[in-house]
Amino acid sequence: MPESLHVVVASHNPAKQAAVRNAFAATWPSAKLRIEACAVPSGVGEQPLGDVETRQGATNRAHGARKAVPAADYWVGLEGGLERIDDAWLASAWMAVLGADGRLGLARTQTLPLPPPVQRLLDDGMELGPANDQVFGTRDSKQAGGAYGLLTGGRLTRGGVYAGTLELALLPWINPLWAE
Repeated sequence: MPESLHVVVASHNPAKQAAVRNAFAATWPSAKLRIEACAVPSGVGEQPLGDVETRQGATNRAHGARKAVPAADYWVGLEGGLERIDDAWLASAWMAVLGADGRLGLARTQTLPLPPPVQRLLDDGMELGPANDQVFGTRDSKQAGGAYGLLTGGRLTRGGVYAGTLELALLPWINPLWAE
């Protein structure tokens, strides 16, 4: 068990930073955590479309964070995206964790179905965060509970879903089966 961990999050979003803190604290409860935020480009569209682009954005952010702050133990990229399946918009996110040992852990959140009023705004070219804010009468919801929180009445939140998914992305460092 590490005594301390320096983790760089490729985001200034408080919900994402809290998710990273919670995931690392749950994975290494006795470690003293230093969470540092930095902004790096995703290298993909402002609103990633499709699973491949969303995953690439998370991976690019993790690598970009490492370039921006090279002296750390882990670098984390989180990227939310949309995909259209059978005429319906669905939201999900990828978590990418890059370790100082060069390994990359990846995990994807569960898929969130979006209601028709939000889907119509997405069809008109609006990004998910502003679409949610317009439909729900909120402001900067992606900085808080996000679509997960809005749609579930707070039972699930963006930060909570992301934290659980990040714990899965950390498996290469805690499960011996990845040591092969």
